[in-house]
Amino acid sequence: MMICRCMSITTSCILLILLIGISNTRAFLPNAPSKAFGNHIHASETNSALSSTRQDSITLGFGQPTELPDSLDDAAEQAALAATELCAFCGNSNARIRVDFDTSVGDETFTPLKSSTEFMQKFTSGLCYSLIPELMAKRQQEMMAAAQARAELAALMQAPPPPEGEVDENAERMEELREVIMAGGSSGEWKGEKVRIYFPDEGNAALANRDWRVGRSDSLVPPCVEFASLGGRQMADTSQDSIILFFCPKASESDFLEDVLQKAENSGKLKMSVFVNAQLVDMGVTGFGVRGRMLRERLLDGLQSAYYLRTLSWGALTRSWPRDFTVWQEDEAEEGGYRMIKNLDYLPSNPEVEDI
Repeated sequence: MMICRCMSITTSCILLILLIGISNTRAFLPNAPSKAFGNHIHASETNSALSSTRQDSITLGFGQPTELPDSLDDAAEQAALAATELCAFCGNSNARIRVDFDTSVGDETFTPLKSSTEFMQKFTSGLCYSLIPELMAKRQQEMMAAAQARAELAALMQAPPPPEGEVDENAERMEELREVIMAGGSSGEWKGEKVRIYFPDEGNAALANRDWRVGRSDSLVPPCVEFASLGGRQMADTSQDSIILFFCPKASESDFLEDVLQKAENSGKLKMSVFVNAQLVDMGVTGFGVRGRMLRERLLDGLQSAYYLRTLSWGALTRSWPRDFTVWQEDEAEEGGYRMIKNLDYLPSNPEVEDI
């Protein structure tokens, strides 16, 4: 009875954490106004994948301002939700989506890749759990197994020791339980759909594989995530890739990126490709002439913006699909510390933003 009671309490706590999600309250936009982003999906009478209720909710989103996120976690959650629903609107097949996240306010101490790594980890995790249902089921099973192992181990540790000279019959079982706990309840290698992140080069991919703790019980991303680079020999099996993300791709990798993208889309299994903080047009590489224009026409012009956040010295510009791009200005007199000054149905240029 004691074991069952412990298992029930521990399991309930862990499942509650899973349902609530990550709760990091460290805000990068101080006093940003709070809001609910429960209905960020698009309406389409011709898209049977979306219910009429969702369609009605999204219809109301058009022309509406995008609120500022409360924290980095909140921004990642919004971005994952917007990308998921935009993918559904595109029929969950070969959707090309763009996500831009820049809170540097012009500070070039860190590279764009370095400064947006934590956002990328959380965004990727949210995307995986939204679009791969089997992943959530596996995670719940693992958490349950770990909770049960902890409860059983706690009960065995409270049992009286065997008489002197006799073998402890519980010792072997306790060691097995510790291994289950150390593995986070993992039930083996992931064999379902894969999500692949392409880094600009092999060095960054290798560092991420180490720093993101891939393959470990404390990994910062789900087990379906694998890494690759835009360059070098491609040895990985990509036949199960259903989502690919290009993390801070540069103009110098554009040819390789297009080749990867074409092969993935021709596979018939790709749900979407996501370009995160893409920097594919560079005066020193593509120029702004014919080559740059052709690259933009082939690739960039077809991208649909799911999420955009850029902090400014005096405010922020944000967008969460299908809502509009919204410019916010710091204002101590306003509740939350920000005041909306402009709502646009397109991404304004830098001069436009400064002139608002």
